[in-house]
Amino acid sequence: MRIEVICTGDEVLTGKIVNTNFSYIAQKLEDVGLSVAWETTVGDDRDNLLLAFRLAGSRADAVIVNGGLGPTVDDLSQEIAAKAAGVELTLDQAWLERMEEFFRRRSRVMPPNNRKQAMLPQGAEVLDNPIGTACGFAVDIGRARFFFTPGVPRELRRMLEEQIIPRLLAKSGQQSAIYLKRFHSYGIGESHADALLAGIEAIDPDGAVKLGFRAHYPQLETKLTVRGKDMDDIRRRLEPVENEVRKRYGNFILAEDEQTLERVVLDALIERHASLALVEMFTSGQIAARIAHLSGADKVVKRATVAPDLGEVCGVCGMEVPADGRHITCESAEQVARAARLQSGSSYALAVLVELDQGGDRIDFGATVYLAIASGHDVVSRRSRIVGGRDWVRLGAVELGLDCLRRYLRGLPVNERIDFEKVEAPPK
Repeated sequence: MRIEVICTGDEVLTGKIVNTNFSYIAQKLEDVGLSVAWETTVGDDRDNLLLAFRLAGSRADAVIVNGGLGPTVDDLSQEIAAKAAGVELTLDQAWLERMEEFFRRRSRVMPPNNRKQAMLPQGAEVLDNPIGTACGFAVDIGRARFFFTPGVPRELRRMLEEQIIPRLLAKSGQQSAIYLKRFHSYGIGESHADALLAGIEAIDPDGAVKLGFRAHYPQLETKLTVRGKDMDDIRRRLEPVENEVRKRYGNFILAEDEQTLERVVLDALIERHASLALVEMFTSGQIAARIAHLSGADKVVKRATVAPDLGEVCGVCGMEVPADGRHITCESAEQVARAARLQSGSSYALAVLVELDQGGDRIDFGATVYLAIASGHDVVSRRSRIVGGRDWVRLGAVELGLDCLRRYLRGLPVNERIDFEKVEAPPK
């Protein structure tokens, strides 16, 4: 089935906002075995919208239109959809009442221009939007079935998953029982992962399992899309494949499905009734930020220290600057972790100290990350070289720190080499 996505709005066309809605739509369709053949971006212009709708209706089997369902004069999707379909706009009384109730529940009076959102092409199928006033709808234009969605991301996502994807799967004739299994890893690059999992789809003799990847540094998402007659059939097909993924990836799998690395770390600490102190350099406090907002973190994170250099770190932790001055070593990282744990009275302490190379404003500059984890009975440390732009190094240091803490709490090796670190010595 050939699918086209049309994204509308002057702000999207001119690049004033980043079009994350399209990437989300394409990714979700790919997850269920569907793919986008064309993507069109068009501004808030009646003639151009009409041309885009008619062209898509002549070449696609299904079209998802995003945006243009609001109450303002530049929201044109209903009007142009009706014109392209050759029908009139009519008031959907049921949706009008839904909108009025939506405003009443919030102790507000619905503005008159919101009535426009209940005007739909005659004969259109309503697509429910339980969290907003923009009514989604489906209508035939040319040879294609068009699905119109709101531009607000959270409204789009719910409508796409609950309303549109089931209809697309039914239209495509594909088996409706589909399951997506996801593995999140850190330390394995995409090409390395592809080589590690070579031939894994062949484990299912019927070809019902499809392997895919989504790289978003510093993590890699590995996806197994499985089709079957029902969920029992899917589980039977999936089990040997996912077990083989776990075997080949080994310690590099940090989370699965909806889990996140920070949630895995926090849960491991909660299970131990343990507490944590953090010390960070150059990371802008991103390790603490990723953990602190999670439920239960207020009982675990006892202290988070963010400092610009080793001298400041030592001062905050109540220790003297090491004899070699402000140069960081694994030994000094271990001393910081020990001091932070004792000073805060926490069960564990993680110190992530970053030493930038000279010329740290270059795009390709490097840094050496020294991290240490201290507990009541031991301390471990590692050194890692990361080369890239400032954001690349910062993200890498944050992920390395969290992942090493995950490994330590699970009794896994902290010093296992990753694809993103370099072996060359830092420049003198």
